Amino acid sequence: MGEEAGFEVELLDGVGAIPADDWNALVGQESPFLEWEWLASLEEAGCVGTRHGWQPRPLVLRHAGRLVAACPLYVKGNSEGEFVFDWGWADAAQRAGIDYYPKLLVGVPFTPVTGARFLTAPGTDRATCVALLGDALRRVCDENQLSGVHVNFCRDDEVAVLRERGYQVRVGLQYHWHNQAYSGFDDYLGRLRSKRRNQVRRERRGVADEGVEVRALRGDAIPDDCFEPMYRCYRATVDSHYYGRQYLNRRFFELLGERFRDRLCFVVARRDGAIVGGTTNVVKGDAFYGRYWGGLEFVRHLHFEVCYYAAIEHCIEHGLARFEPGAGGDYKFLRGFDARPTYSLHYLADPRLRAAVGRFLEAERAEAGEVIEHLNRRSALKETPGD
Repeated sequence: MGEEAGFEVELLDGVGAIPADDWNALVGQESPFLEWEWLASLEEAGCVGTRHGWQPRPLVLRHAGRLVAACPLYVKGNSEGEFVFDWGWADAAQRAGIDYYPKLLVGVPFTPVTGARFLTAPGTDRATCVALLGDALRRVCDENQLSGVHVNFCRDDEVAVLRERGYQVRVGLQYHWHNQAYSGFDDYLGRLRSKRRNQVRRERRGVADEGVEVRALRGDAIPDDCFEPMYRCYRATVDSHYYGRQYLNRRFFELLGERFRDRLCFVVARRDGAIVGGTTNVVKGDAFYGRYWGGLEFVRHLHFEVCYYAAIEHCIEHGLARFEPGAGGDYKFLRGFDARPTYSLHYLADPRLRAAVGRFLEAERAEAGEVIEHLNRRSALKETPGD
């Protein structure tokens, strides 16, 4: 694609085209959803591709032939599965006679989890590599007459570098749980205000009274016969909501079992030995990531038990520092998950659209800051255990 200051930039046809060890050497301790096993499995299973509006075209940076940086890049034909919502921008572009699709997206498909979006090899100048890739993305956009470049759920250092290079910043929010050195689940309950504490106890008791047993299974402890019902749990949630979108398929769950089992934690609910619901979660380092939930039978409060309480209990037992349960908020906020900002970066090629979106983002950033401050003042967690 080109050379700059001794670096060579190239667009590839998928993460699967890169040796797994080479890609993962760039990922290091970063988000597990950036690992080759996750991204390449999405490609191999057919969850991403041109017909889904997610054409994988990772952008890589080499120096003296060595892979030193990369970003997971997709040519998007829609705004599905991104969780940084820009349909309003697309509508405004259409009214102005601007083609909004295709566009470029740097991120992880269907996964609203913050992580590095510009992967760099140890020992390289990270800021330089981020700047080079950011400039290359703009060139790809402009030379191919695409509407823009979007970098979703990115790191603070990436915001700092690319903001200076013409990218606009968007602020969102999510709800995260943090382990306050809890000695056990009751210790966590002690931090909740009394109304919420009693509610959690009542909901957990209700699930147990239904004869449901909930266990967290991790890594090699996950039996092979769990993957099919956990896929059906995922499908059950998609199929039960009019807004549901099936982004993943059975083959993807099979590949997770083959390639990604060491990162997985299934919270499984059984009654009379049969799986009635559960969640698919991912663990790396000191972080627990909640991803897909579903119930195969109706059990009141089962959603709260498998999505939140059993997961929190697992985090406390295993010393995990934080729990990121994904998008959405009300249920989480009431259970001690506090608001945290998320960031995305946007370069829009058309100056009219760029100016209009810039005004919108300025107002949205101010509002997001006020909302996060307001929510954290009203946290379900007491300031101190004795309050």
